[in-house]
Amino acid sequence: MLMKIRIFLLAALFIAVSSLAGLAKPEPPTTEQVLKDAYAQAAKQHKKVMILFHASWCGWCKKMDASLNDPAIKKSFDDNYVITWLTVLETTPEMKKNENPGAMDLLTKYHGDKTGIPFFLIMDAKGKLLADSFIRPAGASMDTPGDNVGCPASEKEVNYFNDILKATSNIKEPQLALIRARFRTNEPAPVTPATKPASSE
Repeated sequence: MLMKIRIFLLAALFIAVSSLAGLAKPEPPTTEQVLKDAYAQAAKQHKKVMILFHASWCGWCKKMDASLNDPAIKKSFDDNYVITWLTVLETTPEMKKNENPGAMDLLTKYHGDKTGIPFFLIMDAKGKLLADSFIRPAGASMDTPGDNVGCPASEKEVNYFNDILKATSNIKEPQLALIRARFRTNEPAPVTPATKPASSE
């Protein structure tokens, strides 16, 4: 009887450990694998690849995600881009486990490591860089760092983003107008100075 109880307890322990192992979060895919899959899909579907670098703590990254997934404009992006998120710059050991191996190297390669996130790249299906987050001086090469638009919000940023979409997609003007309007809602409301109290003198 004692032997049966021991066998039962060992079996129960084995099942419990196996269940916990099954619940363990899988390792994030490498950047190389993510891009390989994205380029293959883009080639098959005749799309471009939009690579977005983000982190869990980044409020503007969440705004970018919400904007791209807004039902009013989501189809325009889905029809033209394979949208791919890469996790970088996490700040806690627990969240660092979610970073895609190699993502920081890719961000650094395209000069996005010192600009803040979100940061985006647009590639063709063969991995050729077509556009990125940087607003540069007129005539500057793509290898020149510029001002990162992040999640477009200001009129200048949104206009730049729309110019990129025109150049890298088949999105037409009515949809571009919707995209422009949606991204403009990301701009924070202007802060008005507090009313100065009247002088008692």
